[in-house]
Amino acid sequence: MDKISVLIVDDHDVVRQGLQTFLDLMEDIEVVGQASNGVEAIAQTNRLNPDIILMDLMMPEMDGIEATRQISSTNPSTKVIVLSSFSDDNKVFSAIKAGASGYLLKNISSAELADAIRAVHKGDPRLHPEIAKKLMNQFVGLKGESEAISKDLTPREIEVLRLIAEGMNNTELAQALFISETTAKTHVHNILSKLDLSDRTQAAIYAYRHGLVSEK
Repeated sequence: MDKISVLIVDDHDVVRQGLQTFLDLMEDIEVVGQASNGVEAIAQTNRLNPDIILMDLMMPEMDGIEATRQISSTNPSTKVIVLSSFSDDNKVFSAIKAGASGYLLKNISSAELADAIRAVHKGDPRLHPEIAKKLMNQFVGLKGESEAISKDLTPREIEVLRLIAEGMNNTELAQALFISETTAKTHVHNILSKLDLSDRTQAAIYAYRHGLVSEK
């Protein structure tokens, strides 16, 4: 079984070692390196080409957002999951815009972190529940904007967008909507094209921002 290779980037030794100790217990995940700042992260990524990077934000020399931007540009096969203590909107949206495929807070459970690594590796975006709820509460009820979206998207595409925001991949979308996986892929492509979004992570953020996801 091919393992998911992970690079841990954080300026605190204790955090890096703690993450490595946990991830080393996973049969399907392998920590291939560590870095203490953005400059080291870029160098290690170029050398190791990891599947996933767990990226801290506030680091010396180069912060995690700039490192994510450069890595996403030069190493598109490597997916970045921000793992931070900060949940403010500016950092979340800056990280997503820079190319992050996930944004988690450091209070996440070990099991949830492992699940997020697996999900992002498969191409599914992941937001920490606290961030998702915060975004939803901040933007829910924007009726005018939701109506504007409905003029651009078909009812089925809006339904697909909601499910994307819930973290469903194309196979899960197809099963939930009783359609073929090819049709699900077409819907996702159309949504990204119509809304001028680059990936599913941005689509999920967009859905939360415009109040298309109901609180459970």
